[in-house]
Amino acid sequence: MTRAGCHLCEVAEADVERICGELGVAWETADVDSDPEWRAEYGDQVPVILVDGAEHGYWRVEEGRLRQALA
Repeated sequence: MTRAGCHLCEVAEADVERICGELGVAWETADVDSDPEWRAEYGDQVPVILVDGAEHGYWRVEEGRLRQALA
């Protein structure tokens, strides 16, 4: 979950793109402000990383933990 103009989101997207690229895992972003429910749930925590639809982490990518979750 990202937000336009969010510097931490840009950093997290670059990290996720690199990690998922290395692991061959598909990924996508979603704008937290495009849905009122997402904004209510995640709006104060962006960027938020979801793995298989479940919240995995927020604000920063924990690379080792994300790699483990995607393995």
